[in-house]
Amino acid sequence: MVYLKIKRLIDIILSTLGLIILSPVFLILIIAIKLDSSGYVLFKQKRVGIHKSHFYILKFRTMRIDTPKNIPTHLLENPDQWITKVGKFLRRTSLDELPQIINIFKGEMSIIGPRPALWNQYDLIEERDKYGANDVPVGLTGWAQINGRDELEIDVKARLDGEYAEKIGFLMDVRCFFGTIFSVLRSDGVVEGGTGIKAGQASQAANSKTEETVK
Repeated sequence: MVYLKIKRLIDIILSTLGLIILSPVFLILIIAIKLDSSGYVLFKQKRVGIHKSHFYILKFRTMRIDTPKNIPTHLLENPDQWITKVGKFLRRTSLDELPQIINIFKGEMSIIGPRPALWNQYDLIEERDKYGANDVPVGLTGWAQINGRDELEIDVKARLDGEYAEKIGFLMDVRCFFGTIFSVLRSDGVVEGGTGIKAGQASQAANSKTEETVK
């Protein structure tokens, strides 16, 4: 598909500009994380990319380095004790997602596309197969993100991802891009790695991240 080549070129240009322009922000956040708690700055999480390939998504660390591994935060006793002060701010503002610009630059992600599923979200991956949503580049934000985001049920999210895959093009990407800006300005919540979360449960599920060190 011709547009995918154009889309990749746009990703390279915008991610390069993003890394340059946002470098002072990266530096400030890195210093803040290091001052708040010792240890690594980034963590990686295994995700599913285009054609169900696996890659490691990058994020700023928001939890203490002694947090029990491979346990969702909401299953920990007193989850808040494991999230750092800076981490709470990063999660609330979604600034912990900034390192994904590196994933975009490397070609593992696009700016716009279905959000990459966790490697073990088999139900979502299988459902996306029905709509061809696994055969387009995953993204930092996408059509499902501006139409309910992670509070959507799995079948609804997969259908929206499939709708994006069917209509993928420049105008669709522009629509998703500006829709995301408006969504962020409205402070719409995102439940990372969650699907089908009701509004009353969002605050608990938003802390269900597990973190892995970047080696």
